[in-house]
Amino acid sequence: MIRLTVDKALEKYGLTRYELGKRTGIQYQIIDNYYKNKVKRYDSDILDRICGALDCQISDIIEYKK
Repeated sequence: MIRLTVDKALEKYGLTRYELGKRTGIQYQIIDNYYKNKVKRYDSDILDRICGALDCQISDIIEYKK
């Protein structure tokens, strides 16, 4: 199972969803869906922009569990 961990990453970096939206140019509602793990299809551009804004690796915002 693939799970988004944007919530943990934001907590680790001390950012809010609103601030992440401002840094990435992504609408708050989209950030909120990634934060709440409600996304069924992951957009590589959005994931890239989130990683760029947080200066992190993709493994910091996505985890895989068997």
